[in-house]
Amino acid sequence: MATNISEQPAKASGTYRIGGDVTVNRLGYGAMQITGPGVWGDPKDPAEAVRVLRRAVELGVTFIDTADSYGPFVSELLIREALHPYADDLVIATKAGLTRSGPGDWRAVGRPEYLRQQCELSLRHLGLDTIPLYQLHRIDSKVPLADQLGELALLRQEGKIRHIGLSEVSVAQIEESRAITTIASVQNLYNLANRGAEDVLEYCERNDLAFIPWFPIATGELARPGGPLDAISTAHGASPAQLALAWLLRRSPVMLPIPGTSSVAHLEENVGAADVRLTDDEFESLAKAS
Repeated sequence: MATNISEQPAKASGTYRIGGDVTVNRLGYGAMQITGPGVWGDPKDPAEAVRVLRRAVELGVTFIDTADSYGPFVSELLIREALHPYADDLVIATKAGLTRSGPGDWRAVGRPEYLRQQCELSLRHLGLDTIPLYQLHRIDSKVPLADQLGELALLRQEGKIRHIGLSEVSVAQIEESRAITTIASVQNLYNLANRGAEDVLEYCERNDLAFIPWFPIATGELARPGGPLDAISTAHGASPAQLALAWLLRRSPVMLPIPGTSSVAHLEENVGAADVRLTDDEFESLAKAS
């Protein structure tokens, strides 16, 4: 029996084809928060983390974003435990290029041999033969970019990854990267309250690259009582977080928000944002307010 959108609300967000051939529902799930404090070690409630992942797929999420450094590897292993063997339409993206030496500590390492090792480990931990989207988590300034992306291009030629993505980059860095190899996506900090990556988003729109905003539901002062989100929240019966996600989905057809949470209740609220439809005036008023 066919499943309707009300049962799988993520479908209401529409679809996007990463790299032109990997179709996902645009509202995805970011799997950073299912690890321990400081994105380090196991979660306090591993069973809840598994429930969150399974519920996300039940709600129509077909795009899950993770990284080898989340835990490290805890997030990838939980994804495999919860969802393997994977549904045919489920796309798992992961990243490499940030190392960990403790809670809250992140250090870029882009040596080719390290990136290859991490790709092999992610394949094993996720239980995949090919990673649909493999992202360079950060550009390592100590290693030539051609060496970093060149290794990812080799991994793609070997069939171990399908598409290459970037994270936290400028327009100039994207252009430099595209001169080396084909790039399918960019993941930068971007939300309703912080649109510092607007030029990167516009570049992605012009070149049909997926734009994956991390920290997508930050609302800042916009959510204060009497603030710009307050009246619109009341009018729609929606939370400020849902409105922030709805605004992102409306902002661009290449936008793939990946709100993360370790709670089933918060997950259901976030995915419900796909059903929120802002009017033109509401969209513009929120854009101007920030």
